[in-house]
Amino acid sequence: MKKYLLILLLSFKVLFGKSQTDSLVISTDTLTEVRIHAFGLNKHWKDVPASVGRITTKEVAYIGTTNLLPAINTIPGVRMEERSPSSYRLSIRGSLLRSPFGVRNIKIYWNGLPMTDGSGNTYFNLIDATQLSSLEIIKGPAASLYGANTGGVVLLQSNNDFVSMTKNSYCINATGGSFGLFQEGSSWEYQSQNFSSKLIQSHQQSDGYRQQSASQKDNITWEASFKKNKQQFDLISFYTAQMYQTPGGITLAQMLQDPTLARQPANGIPGAVQQQTTIYNNTFFIGLHYTYTINQNWSTEAGIVFHHTDFRNPFITNYEKRNEINFGGNGKLIYQQQYGHLNLQWLSGGELLANHSKIDDYGNRGGVIDTVQFKDNVYINQWFAFTQIQMSGKHFNVNAGISANNQNYRYERLTDANPTFTKKTTDVAVMPRLAALYQFMPQVALYASLSKGFSPPSLAEIRPSSRSFNTTLQPEDGWNVELGLKGSIIKNKLVFDVNYYRFRLQNAIVTRNNTDGTQYFVNAGDTKQNGVEVWLQYHLLRNGAHFFKTIQLTESYSYQPYKFITYQQGASNYSGNQLTGVPKHILVNGLQIAMVKGLFFNVSDTYTSALSLTDANDVFTEAYNLLQAKAGINMKLKKATMQFYIGGDNLLNQLYSLGNDINAVGKRFYNPAAAINFYGGCNINW
Repeated sequence: MKKYLLILLLSFKVLFGKSQTDSLVISTDTLTEVRIHAFGLNKHWKDVPASVGRITTKEVAYIGTTNLLPAINTIPGVRMEERSPSSYRLSIRGSLLRSPFGVRNIKIYWNGLPMTDGSGNTYFNLIDATQLSSLEIIKGPAASLYGANTGGVVLLQSNNDFVSMTKNSYCINATGGSFGLFQEGSSWEYQSQNFSSKLIQSHQQSDGYRQQSASQKDNITWEASFKKNKQQFDLISFYTAQMYQTPGGITLAQMLQDPTLARQPANGIPGAVQQQTTIYNNTFFIGLHYTYTINQNWSTEAGIVFHHTDFRNPFITNYEKRNEINFGGNGKLIYQQQYGHLNLQWLSGGELLANHSKIDDYGNRGGVIDTVQFKDNVYINQWFAFTQIQMSGKHFNVNAGISANNQNYRYERLTDANPTFTKKTTDVAVMPRLAALYQFMPQVALYASLSKGFSPPSLAEIRPSSRSFNTTLQPEDGWNVELGLKGSIIKNKLVFDVNYYRFRLQNAIVTRNNTDGTQYFVNAGDTKQNGVEVWLQYHLLRNGAHFFKTIQLTESYSYQPYKFITYQQGASNYSGNQLTGVPKHILVNGLQIAMVKGLFFNVSDTYTSALSLTDANDVFTEAYNLLQAKAGINMKLKKATMQFYIGGDNLLNQLYSLGNDINAVGKRFYNPAAAINFYGGCNINW
């Protein structure tokens, strides 16, 4: 470890030691000064009665490159995994249980517009960090305002600010690294008093660490905002063309022998290389958000989205083609009134999401389409209506909300002799939430909440890779109780958020596997998901004038001793077992240093304890430490600002799997992450 850190330190010292800039990349603002948008509150972080994690793109860039994963994993209770390059999974408080791939059981919004489709799925890997200014993660059920979810909500933000004087800004960036990594991007931003526009282009490619793990993504994004009098229109549109190969899981013996292997042929079933297993995803998204301020008390917001996905997946056992069309719309009416120190806010509204998927399955002959197996036509939609009231005073905040939720779907198998639609509708589910915060010290507050979540099965669970429709799968639901302490002490040097939660999930959806590796889903019963989360940030030095400008320590800790309460699978009783795929301990330690001459350095270490790979708890992973570091310099040249950086990942060269295939047939649990690797690049803004 010392050898690699020394190499990094010496490299940026030799390259950039003569710089005279005093530009910084570390913000000296504390979270107590940051405003949070969760639950429509728009309040300072310390005044929000909820556990909310927040990161900015500056922090993303400081920790890694344009990949959101390292920064998201610094938030306690949140775990983002990467089974292969660009194949992401996102877990909030253990919600990965039902997600062998993709993002489910979590609602995602971008500037108030729903990214999640009517089936409950979100293609989170289409998003690039260069498109965003910040993101917030609400941990735990938030169905009272955001609809179907028990895991949580992700709120993506991108700012199109207005300025009094017309202004044009430009940015270009490039990164290169190990295993054929290459990233480049450019942007042009126009700002005026009533109109702003941002055009972003990005490209990313990699050869991958393992066999059959190359990837490529191209994105073009246009955002625009227009305001006139009391009205504002905000447009988001992007097109992403993505390809990433899927190497599949391997056994422990194979990983120890050669971690770069893809899934191997076995029992007459070909391997990943032979079948050229790959995901192709071309998606167009457009959304319009409208805000109208009626008067000083009343305002309204509305949004509409459309997105189309052309999805192809040559898999081990078949070649799937999907054509997905999604529509969505939401709106709310907001009333606000100030009575002395008491602020009252009431909002009500609703959301409707609709998905139509045409799914064709063919045989896969070495990555080439073969004969037709099935052709299906699926319609899924979900809606919810909500109302919420908030009262806040000088030292308190009370928030109460409730929603009614429903999902229905119908499908037909077109290759049947006499195709007819099969329909299923969930019962209307009522989801309440009550939260309160009391500031008992000038900068310290105690908060508590009681909430219920509801999450129906997604399209990938109703019609999994086994290609059989599951009409018996029931929605998950559960109650969450939470108590927390947040704020800052020691003259704002130490900022903290500590919380304890108790979550009971009923009808938990878990993944199972057939002998050929195809998946299906079952309701496992009930789970007990109690945990503790600790987030600390300590400013050793702030606004220094000599060699160091800022020195900051961060620590994030998650304690997740989750268990199945009742879980009977055939003759096997897994009640009392540790929840599959969830590590009991995750500890992230970070050190960030900025120097007065523009140099900066970041190092972080993530400890992840062993986790169970099977519901029977008979196979566990090994615990591992992931060490990452990044160093660079900020420089100014006339009107341009430049940043040069180098970094390294997995500096301890650990053999680990960042994304396991749980309950895998043939004990193919492991998707080995890359060995020690390095990158370097630059950003130029003017």
